[in-house]
Amino acid sequence: MVTIDSIIKRKSKIAVVGLGYVGLPLAAVFGHKAEVIGFDIDERKMAQLRDGMDVTGELTFEQLAATKIDYTTDPARLAEARFLIVTVPTPIDDNNKPDLRPIESASRTIGANLTKGSIVVYESTVYPGVTEEIAVPILEQASGLKCGIDFKVGYSPERINPGDKVHTVDKIIKVVSGQDAETLETVAQVYEMVVTAGVHRAASIKVAEAAKVIENTQRDLNIALMNELALIFGRMGISTRDVLAAAGTKWNFLPFTPGLVGGHCIGVDPYYLTYKAEAIGYNPQVILAGRRINDGMGKHVAEQTVKKLIMHDKAVKGARVLILGLTFKENCPDIRNTRVIGIVNELREYGVSVLVHDPMVDPDEAQHEYGLDLVDLESLAPVDGVVWAVAHSTFSEITPQQLKNLCGSGNGSGVVMDVKGVLQREAVEQVGLGYWSL
Repeated sequence: MVTIDSIIKRKSKIAVVGLGYVGLPLAAVFGHKAEVIGFDIDERKMAQLRDGMDVTGELTFEQLAATKIDYTTDPARLAEARFLIVTVPTPIDDNNKPDLRPIESASRTIGANLTKGSIVVYESTVYPGVTEEIAVPILEQASGLKCGIDFKVGYSPERINPGDKVHTVDKIIKVVSGQDAETLETVAQVYEMVVTAGVHRAASIKVAEAAKVIENTQRDLNIALMNELALIFGRMGISTRDVLAAAGTKWNFLPFTPGLVGGHCIGVDPYYLTYKAEAIGYNPQVILAGRRINDGMGKHVAEQTVKKLIMHDKAVKGARVLILGLTFKENCPDIRNTRVIGIVNELREYGVSVLVHDPMVDPDEAQHEYGLDLVDLESLAPVDGVVWAVAHSTFSEITPQQLKNLCGSGNGSGVVMDVKGVLQREAVEQVGLGYWSL
């Protein structure tokens, strides 16, 4: 079986399968210490990476130039590697059920090119049991090899935080696991090569899988609580932001805030856990309740926008509303599973003309994923309202007066829906605009 010594001496190669937000930064840090093959099926992406361009914004041209990754779209090249890391996405389908097709496809590709003595480590977020019960049989069938004899498997959940330049892959404690003690130690030693924060050796692969899926479930539930409080305080006419500022003076009050919960982690991972729970006969209640609240926040924001427009003498049907931000979080170009689209779709149900501006998003991707044509603020005709949906740092320079200018001087006064609570109510109202915040 592959050893840490052979990897350090560059006799055995590491392959990272899937070069997205998770795989590329990982391949880059390993590229400083080992021979690395970076595999992805996206020809366009690979051409960009060879030119030193990372469209995800996670790595700069200089960072890519400073490391060494052998980029390829040829599956046969995986046969050269002895330590393979799978970092493909794990989305959900339209019914909020786990979509394991990327995992299954990657496993078939690896299996068809698997060499004896290799270790395959999965990083994709899954429910407990996927690695051993779904991935391993595919690897065995495609390779004709026997797991535990000809090759071994492990699991090390990704902890990448897109857009975060502080908590990078090497600075976050890495949870590692293996199917036996020998594999666990090898997997741990390989990651210890690059993760300066250290590793945590989980008791089993299923423990590591469960640990990952509950990390984001916990955050999801905490944000759901804040969102429910925002719904309650909104009906009371109380500022949620003021309430949280007061409560936050207690030393053990957790600093969560209300907002839209999307993306490929927090808005998805809980469904992997609830799917497995239901499969084994348990009906999860708290987790799904949190999901219902968070999934409904886009609709809530849209409904409040409509009410605010009416209160400020704006005709709803035909009203023009500008949405600032389309990505699932600030300072990140990723629009996968963004909950902003919930605002867009609900406003359109009311006959509102929705315009979206986001300088971080690839216009072609916005059109492909959601059929949206992004607008430019400089050439934008006056609108009736602005929904500040994402707190990109590039938006921080927009002043209340500029918002007033965007709203023009038509009938009634324009409205500003401050989803992220980035503005001061007094400053917005002082220029004659209506203001609302979660």
